[in-house]
Amino acid sequence: MTMPDLVALRRKLHADPEVGLQLPRTQAAILEALSGLPLDLTLGQKCSSVTAVLRGARPGPVVLLRGDMDALPIREETEVEFAATGEAMHACGHDLHATALVGAAHALAPQQSELAGSVVFMFQPGEEGHGGARLMLDEGLLDAAGERPSAAYTLHVLADRPRGMAYCRPGPIMAAYSILDATLIGRGGHGGRPHETLDPVPALAETVTALYAYVARRFDAFDPVVLSVGELHAGTAPNVVPGSGTLRAGIRTFSEAATARIAEELPSVVASVAAAHGLTAEAAVRPVMAPTVNDPDAAAVFAATATGLFGPGRYTDLVHPRTGSEDFSEVLREIPGAYGYLGAGPADRPATAGNHSPRAWFDDSILPGAAALLAGLARHHLLSPPAAGPVPARESNLPTGRSS
Repeated sequence: MTMPDLVALRRKLHADPEVGLQLPRTQAAILEALSGLPLDLTLGQKCSSVTAVLRGARPGPVVLLRGDMDALPIREETEVEFAATGEAMHACGHDLHATALVGAAHALAPQQSELAGSVVFMFQPGEEGHGGARLMLDEGLLDAAGERPSAAYTLHVLADRPRGMAYCRPGPIMAAYSILDATLIGRGGHGGRPHETLDPVPALAETVTALYAYVARRFDAFDPVVLSVGELHAGTAPNVVPGSGTLRAGIRTFSEAATARIAEELPSVVASVAAAHGLTAEAAVRPVMAPTVNDPDAAAVFAATATGLFGPGRYTDLVHPRTGSEDFSEVLREIPGAYGYLGAGPADRPATAGNHSPRAWFDDSILPGAAALLAGLARHHLLSPPAAGPVPARESNLPTGRSS
C-alpha cells in the first residue's frame, strides 16, 4: 500500500467521523481497504468491529495489533481541506491508527509464506469511553486465531509531539480513569432564613477542598492520584437555599491498588463532610478504564523495533506515564504487550493543540512509518529471534523529528 493510498484512506475516514460503538461507514471503508488480502475476517455482533487474522505458513505464536476507529463528539475547527463538517471529529487521531493498521496488514500479507505464527488485526470502535475493547474481548477476540496471542501492541499518535518521534516505557504508561458521583441531601428553604435549612452549598464547597486534600495527603506521591472536580450543581434561584447539590469528579490513578482505594475511600470522605453539616450523602466511584501497564519485555521490543526502523535519534523512553486513559488496558490485563506513541505534530509550524482539541492537527506523512512500526512489532515475534535493542535516549534530550 503506497503512501498516497494510506493518506487517501486516512483523509476519507477523517472527513466522515463516527462516534461510539456503531461505525458502519468506517467499518465499510476498512473492509474495502483490506479486500484482496489473505485474511480471515470476523465482524462484531454488538459493535462495528473488524477482526482480521493473517495466518503464517508455519506454526508459531500469535501477535495482536490494535487500531481504534472512533471519533469524538467535537466540532472540528481546523482548516484542512478534508475537515469534518458535522458534530464529530477525529480529534484523537484514530483515523491514523486505523489506517496504519491497514498499512501493516498490507505490509505483512506478502510475507505470509515466511511467517511462523499468526497476526490478529484488531480494528476497534468505542475506545473513547464506550467499552469497545471489552466488547471485542467478550465476543472472542483472543480466540480469533485459534489460540490466544502471546503479545499485543498498539500505537497512538500525538499532535503535540515532534513528527516521527516514537515513545514507550515499561510499566504504567496511561492512567486508570474513574468517576466520583456524589449528591448531598439537605433541606431547602428561604435564602433570607438559612438557619431554618440544611444548606448543601457550603458542604459541597468543603467537599471539593476535602477531596483535593485527601488525595494529596493520603496517597503516595510515587503512586499518585490526580483528581479534578469538573461539575458542581446546586440551586435554581439566588434567593433559595436548595435542598440538594451534586458534584462529579474525574480521577486518574496508575495502579490497581490505588484505583481500588479511591473507590473504597472517597465516598466516605463525601459522607463525612456531609454529616458534619447535618446532611446525608449518596456517593460512589465508578471505574471507567483500568491503568494501561506495559510488560517490560514487550516495551523493550517496542523500543528496539522503533530504534531499528527510525534510528536512535527518533526513539526515547518516556520518563513519566501520561495522565490520559485508554481501554487497550483491557487487552493488556490479559495479554503481555506494549502501548507506545508516535509524534504527529506538524513539521512546518509549532503544534498549536493537543489530542482532543477541536484544533488538533496530525501530519499524515507519518503513516508509512506507523504502518512499518506495527508490522515490525509482529515480525519481531514471527520472523526472527528476539534481539536486545539499543539503550534509548532519555526524554529530556529530545531530538527534532524528521519526516517518516
